[in-house]
Order: sequence, then structure tokens, then C-alpha cells
Amino acid sequence: MNDNTGSPPSPERPAAGGETGSVPAAAPRGERPGAVRNVQVAVVGAGFAGLGVVIRLLQEGYRDVLLLERADEVGGTWRDNTYPGCACDVPSHLYSFSFAPNPDWSRRFAPQAEIGHYLRRCADEYGVRPHLRLGCELRHARWDAGDRVWRLETGDGPMAARILVLAQGPLSEPAVPRLPGLDGFEGEAFHSARWNHDLDLRGLRVGVVGTGASAVQFVPHLQRTAGHVTLFQRTPPWVAPRRDRVIPPWRRSLFRLVPTAQRLARGGEYLAREATLPALLGNRTMRALGRRAALAHLRRQVADPVLRGKLTPGYELGCKRVLLADDYYPALTRSNVAVVTDRIVEVGARSVVTAGGPAPGAGAPQAGDAHPVDVLIFGTGFRVTDATYPHDIVGSRGRSLHEVWDGSPQAYLGTTVTGFPNLFLMAGPNTGLGHNSLIYMIESQIAYLLGCLRAMRERGADTVEVRAEVQEVYNAGLQRRLASTVWATGGCASWYRDRHDRITALWPEPTWRFRRATAGFDPAAHILSAAGRPCPTH
Repeated sequence: MNDNTGSPPSPERPAAGGETGSVPAAAPRGERPGAVRNVQVAVVGAGFAGLGVVIRLLQEGYRDVLLLERADEVGGTWRDNTYPGCACDVPSHLYSFSFAPNPDWSRRFAPQAEIGHYLRRCADEYGVRPHLRLGCELRHARWDAGDRVWRLETGDGPMAARILVLAQGPLSEPAVPRLPGLDGFEGEAFHSARWNHDLDLRGLRVGVVGTGASAVQFVPHLQRTAGHVTLFQRTPPWVAPRRDRVIPPWRRSLFRLVPTAQRLARGGEYLAREATLPALLGNRTMRALGRRAALAHLRRQVADPVLRGKLTPGYELGCKRVLLADDYYPALTRSNVAVVTDRIVEVGARSVVTAGGPAPGAGAPQAGDAHPVDVLIFGTGFRVTDATYPHDIVGSRGRSLHEVWDGSPQAYLGTTVTGFPNLFLMAGPNTGLGHNSLIYMIESQIAYLLGCLRAMRERGADTVEVRAEVQEVYNAGLQRRLASTVWATGGCASWYRDRHDRITALWPEPTWRFRRATAGFDPAAHILSAAGRPCPTH
């Protein structure tokens, strides 16, 4: 059994002639069944974030690393979301690791199956598999101040880790609304992230609740398959042209032969995305141009003025996530699709009952309308600001992340939280983007993690924790900058806000500023200690 968790994390040199990405299995020789498994670094979640962390740790020479994944394969959201039409809305060359370019993307916006294949290939080629524990769920984690380790309860039994990295990602827990009567629904009901592929939808009456990014992709496929589709829309999204296209074989060949060409393509996509940020941060002229283009897209594709009125948002462009689609609006114009904007009152045995509109000449609502459905599909997104994992992470003061955050997640650089030593979050609070690739932010956080581990090694520290005043000042500054953005002033309710009405999901500046802020670890902003005694920070 490994017994080196009492020393600060340090990379280990590979054997002579060995490659840093090719490592032996992490499981120690002679481990007893039921024994506590000790590791230097435990990473939770094998999506983009978790794989990226482990790959970069291995490249830095770290060997005592374990990646815990509750599912039976890597891939995260790109493993779980298999609904028809599932694809990325960030250009393929940008939505991939900078250290692992893929010249073989078939389209400008990669479909789910290709992204899943890419992540599995990264796990294979970068030596992650020997460090991977599939079907191993993290159930609870508590900081042990005496031994200065995280005590983990997992599906594989108890473990202890010097460093704990939570990389589950913000889109891992589906959100299903609590509709009255849903438990008594006699048909099939499922979330789009848990798509029932065994169910033949041909000829069935399908009700879709929600009009977010997933629904915009799968509704056109439902329209072509189901007998009838009723779309229950609470708030219409802003939809812009997708302009997806096939990447021709000659260009893929060019990217394989001349990697610089692909790096230039990636850089061009990054700059094009970054150029849209001023519209979100308060530039009204740019926002008006975007609004005009989106409304023109709607007019071109929806001729019926009544339907077009239902689909026209009443809030500012960008306040909620702007969706990209070329086939969503046309699908809603077909004879077997109905868009219902009345509030859902309850779910019947084979129907969805809505409140109905106001009676003619009066303010009182009409009697509810029952819409017959055989199947209910929820395109209602994910639990982002109210995820369940914070309940299970207990820090140095005996309080969980859930209790400390009290419904309003906060961290320093979206990565470290005061009161939780040696804990690192990937894609944590205020690292989400409304315009660019989350992978860029994740790689920035990984750089911060690696810088922190180097500082611990250089100073002989075994614990690190961000200073409370540093975290407080940092988050106060974020909220000041967010106050003038469209996310705060655009007149919508979105998952970007937490239950205290704070915007805790998004980064309010150009992404390169986050990259610069995370590039160098600042020891003075942290408490570094060894065996409970402070270490020098200079």
C-alpha cells in the first residue's frame, strides 16, 4: 500500500527511456481487500476536465494519481447525452484540448459521437486508463485535519487523498421540474440526458418541456419521427444561424500534414468568438446588430405572424444562452408540431394540462387545456448553481460546501475555496462562458493547479488554502463587473443566477484575462503549511 501521503505532492521521474504519458497502473501491489487506498491526487469525473487534469499531471511526471468515474466509461456530458441531433455549439477545433488537436473532425460543429470518441482516444493515447476507476462514485469527502488528507467514501471503498480535484463539470446533473401529477403519468417520461433509445416514437404524441440548447437540437428529429409534437415553451430562446458545414477531406488532410494550419484555424475561431463578448458586457450597438440578425433569421424561417410572435423573446439578446440552429424554427412550422406557451398546471395520466389564456374581454384565465401526450421529454437543462455534490464535501471547519455557499457558490479563480484545504474545482463558480469554449477555461485552471503543486513542493508544504480575504475581494470584484452586463440587466431569469440572485456561473471579462490570472500561482494569496506550521510565501 502507498504510504507516502504525508509528503507534499511531487512528480516522479519515469524510468529511463519511458514516456511521461505511459505509466504503470496506479493500484499498488499487495493491496488488501477493504484497505484504505492512499493516493497523492484523486480526481473525480472523467469528462473533459478530469481527463485534462490527469493528462497534464502525468505529463508533469506525477504518478500517484487516481481518476474516479461513476459511469462505465469516460466522456462526461458527451457520454451521457446521446439524444438525436446532439452536437457541440462551439466550433470543433476550439472545443478540444490545445495539447491534443484532432485533424479528423467531420464538421465545423462536432456531433456527440465524435466528441465521445475523441475523449476515449485521449484516455488511451495519454496513458490515463491505468489510473482510471470506472463505476467508482465519490459518495462523501471529509478533510482530516490531523492527517492532512481528504477521507473519501467511494463505490470502491474508503480512500485517502492528499489533493482532491472535483471535475464533475456543470452539466452532469439533469434538472427535472417538479410538476404536479408527474408521478402518476402513465406514459414514458425521461430527460434528454437520459434518452430512451429503446422507445419507438413513431406515431406517438410527444410532449417536450423546455426550449433550451438540447431541445433546439432534438425537436427537429422528433418532428420527423413522432406522430405529433407539443412543445411547452415557458420562455422563447434567442436563436442565431448555426452555419454548420462539412469539413472537406482535403482540409482534414492539410491539418494532418501541417499541424500549424489547424492551430491557425483554432486561433481564428477563438478570435471570432471573443469578438462577440462586448455585446454581452454592455455594448448596445453590437447587441442591437446581433438582435437584428437573430430576428431576421426568425422572419426568414417562420412566415406565420402568430407563431413568430410566440417565438420572439421579450428580453435582451444574450441575457440567456443564445442558441445556434438552422432547422429548429422550420420544424416548429410543420403541421404535426404545436407550440404551447401557457403555463403547465399539472400532468395527467396521458396529458399535460396548461392554464389557458385570458378569457376574451376579461382578465381571468380560461379553464385549463389538456394536451394529450404518450411520452414526455424534458429538455430542461442541468443543475448548475444548485448541484448536489456540495452536500458531500466537508471542509476543515466541519461544514460542507453546500453550507458554506448557502446557495451562492464562490471560489477564488473558480478553483479554490477558503476552508477547504487541498481542494480544487474544475469549471467551478464564475468560470462559465456565454461566448467561447469552456475547455480554454479548464486548461487555465489546470495551469493554476500545477503551479500550486510546484509551490507546495518548493516550500515543503503539505496543505494549501486560499486566504479568506483574497477570495472575498476577488468575488466582490466579479459581482461589480457583472452588474453592467446583459446577464444582469437583460430582463430575463436564467440559470446563470443563483437563488440569491447573484450571477455565479459566468466569467465577465475576456477569457485571456482569466488565462493570465491563472498562469502564475501567487503564494501570498494562499496559506501554505507543513504539518500544521506556516511555510514561507516568498
